[in-house]
Amino acid sequence: MTEARRVVVKVGSSSLTTASGGLDADRVDALVDVLAKVRSGGEKEIVLVSSGAIAAGLAPLGLARRPRDLARQQAAASVGQGLLVARYTASFARYGVRVGQVLLTTDDTSRRAHYRNAYRTLDQLLAMGAVPVVNENDTVATDEIRFGDNDRLAALVAHLVRADLLVLLSDVDGLYDGDPGKPGTSRIAEVRGPADLAGVEIGSAGKAGVGTGGMVTKVEAARIAAAAGVPVVLTSASRAADALAGRDTGTYFRHTGRRSADRLLWLAHASTPQGALTLDDGAVRAVVEGRKSLLPAGIASVDGEFTAGDPVELRDAEGRAVARGLVNYDSRELPLLLGRSTRDLARELGPAYEREVVHRDDLVVLNP
Repeated sequence: MTEARRVVVKVGSSSLTTASGGLDADRVDALVDVLAKVRSGGEKEIVLVSSGAIAAGLAPLGLARRPRDLARQQAAASVGQGLLVARYTASFARYGVRVGQVLLTTDDTSRRAHYRNAYRTLDQLLAMGAVPVVNENDTVATDEIRFGDNDRLAALVAHLVRADLLVLLSDVDGLYDGDPGKPGTSRIAEVRGPADLAGVEIGSAGKAGVGTGGMVTKVEAARIAAAAGVPVVLTSASRAADALAGRDTGTYFRHTGRRSADRLLWLAHASTPQGALTLDDGAVRAVVEGRKSLLPAGIASVDGEFTAGDPVELRDAEGRAVARGLVNYDSRELPLLLGRSTRDLARELGPAYEREVVHRDDLVVLNP
């Protein structure tokens, strides 16, 4: 942890705002004090993934609580995002540090060209000495806005920027083996793999009521990052300095896997399938066990409406999702190709049809 050079820090809404909505300037400044000190020696780079846009916009818009309808959530995010970045800009300016706002959507970053652009932007900001402040683009997001407090986004950003460490900050000082508010429970200091979490009750959203996350989303984010080769520390915002200094605090998730092809992590965990392809048994074996591309001959049926380049789910005959990939055909033309070889299709329809439905480079197995 102390040797980590590039660190992604994620902070939740409840750690930045009041329960009634609106930014808490003292809390923001306290976090910035820690982050600025960590990077002051020039040996560490910080990427900050910050929730709080919707919560920050509640009070200015006269909303007593986080709205349930999407339109007002987006309106609150639009107002709050400007306030959030302005507060970070002013707070980091006390140390002569610039910040750069980066708004991402999961749909954008699952596509090859957009993924490269996101990496280049973040990498260049770090190279120029700025602190990227990343948030989901809640003003236009739909399914993403409901996911859960940017925890998953932080895990994916950690992989995107090739971070050495992910620190998840909230209002709880770690993962406990039960309800931390009840006697007899204890903090889990280290998680070496999924087996360490067997039988652990994991809570949902916190008491503040301004965020959407909870321990469930944080543990899931830690699992995603750890499986992708990035170790994780989960602790409270008040103990951020201890976490970044490598002191014993919170819960440490050891990395359980190695880095995979960058886009495939986004494809598996951040894309929203626009349709589904049901595969025959032979195609399932080829995709899952052989890591082969999906050809028209192995597809039994097509569900949903999608266009070329969209993510789709690949299912077996029982309807279980076995993989996810970016499709090369529209849903309207694909049914005409099912069960046929690419050689026959090319001979009848032209060379443009001698291609895979999903290329193996654009495919990730979900249940290997």
